[in-house]
Amino acid sequence: MFDSVLDEVIIEKLMAKRDLYLYTLKHLDFQILTESALEESDDSERSKASVISELKKIEQEIAFLLSEES
Repeated sequence: MFDSVLDEVIIEKLMAKRDLYLYTLKHLDFQILTESALEESDDSERSKASVISELKKIEQEIAFLLSEES
């Protein structure tokens, strides 16, 4: 039972982190659209790639934890 409750807490925290990354990604997309300098846009694109990579890791962790519960 303790593992189940702990897993639920971990999943909730991962989902909150995922939501934050999704918000950040949305902000970066808007920033890329509005930036005029190519150099600034490149920085935003690199940040966006990093955020996407982190999102994928979080989604894999969530999927793993959910598959363990089944």
